[in-house]
Amino acid sequence: MQADEIWIAGIPEVYQKINEATLGLNFNMASDPGTGSLLKTLAATKIKSRFLELGTGTGLATACIMEGLDSESLLLTIENNEVLIKVARKYIRDKRVEFILADAYSWINEYDGEKFDFIFADARPGKYDLFNETIDMLNEGGLYIIDDMLPQPNWPLGHEQKVNELIKTIEDRQDLLMTRINWSTGIVLVTKKSNN
Repeated sequence: MQADEIWIAGIPEVYQKINEATLGLNFNMASDPGTGSLLKTLAATKIKSRFLELGTGTGLATACIMEGLDSESLLLTIENNEVLIKVARKYIRDKRVEFILADAYSWINEYDGEKFDFIFADARPGKYDLFNETIDMLNEGGLYIIDDMLPQPNWPLGHEQKVNELIKTIEDRQDLLMTRINWSTGIVLVTKKSNN
């Protein structure tokens, strides 16, 4: 067992099957077990809540979030790649999750439903683009989580500037509290303050 593995507990059984399918697709933008472990634990703090994941991918993070959900919570997860979301749908069969094949840019702009208590933004829309629109969908006291905020091998040229701009945007908002965590691929945990 590697040192890092000592600190990562409770990864769902289905995670390994999804990971094998992910490797078979040569998809290199999936969330890692450290992120999944944190998402699972944070998800368990929200009871009878509404969850949103932007960027399902093959469902690795989705499976971890589901592991933390109570029986009365609901997760909406959005993905624009049919090949990737097909893997998630194959291995995650649960009435508490709704898979939505859609362009997240359009989905965010068109969404007019209930707000969410937990948002994991793992795609450009909701993270680097349409951030304010996405945060507006978060309830007071809700959690907004993003990963890959430490330098990654697959970052395109100039991506570090986007990361820095996003951090500044979050810092400048008076209604948000943020903690940067040197864990996994670099987690940023944000919560929306109450107006009271």
